[in-house]
Amino acid sequence: MNQNRFIEELKKINIELNDNQLEQLNKYYELLVEWNEKFNLTNITDKEQVFLKHFYDSLILSKVVDLKQEKSLCDIGTGAGFPGLVLKIVFPNLRVILVDSLNKRIEFLKEVIKELKLDNIEVYHDRAEEFAKSNIEKYDIVTARAVAHLSVLLEYSIPMVKINKYFIAMKANIDTEIEESRNALEKLDSKIIKIDRFQLPIEESNRTIIKVEKIKKTNKKYPRKNSEIKNKRL
Repeated sequence: MNQNRFIEELKKINIELNDNQLEQLNKYYELLVEWNEKFNLTNITDKEQVFLKHFYDSLILSKVVDLKQEKSLCDIGTGAGFPGLVLKIVFPNLRVILVDSLNKRIEFLKEVIKELKLDNIEVYHDRAEEFAKSNIEKYDIVTARAVAHLSVLLEYSIPMVKINKYFIAMKANIDTEIEESRNALEKLDSKIIKIDRFQLPIEESNRTIIKVEKIKKTNKKYPRKNSEIKNKRL
């Protein structure tokens, strides 16, 4: 996806970029390629592929929630900053929290934030379940992009979501995972309110966005320890 097509496709989902945002995304790409020579941040380094599979694919989260109206977003397992850092560039009104368990990714994210002169964005080196324990009901949106099974993501994320706010999972085709997560949804006092299935432009690969609303306060025993979660999903 070249830059002109990128701009056109974003307009279709009601996103219009200014010159500064385009410049920031291009600088982000340059830093990604530079750091990727030292650390394995991504297998995708071709510019048109990065703009399609990382940048555009991050921004499609806006299809299910009005990000201009929300105040805070936490991205767990953010990796090289997808979707959280991309969302911060395009929706500067958001307070964004990026969480990842690998320090090399954290150092990369800090460098991008510094180079792009972004503010109101924080980076944490932590495991999702540990971070969740100390950040109960803090965020309007918690999101994760292709990190783990949906039921596991729900247990990591729902405790951090404010009541009547949202966890948004970004996945490929996951009908089986959705069915296997019914018990987790019930135990975590949450419900799926929207499932958006579509295909990426150009390559037409399948994508699914699941929007989950938190109905009431989560039981304090969640999330469990990582060993318990791995041993038996909810």
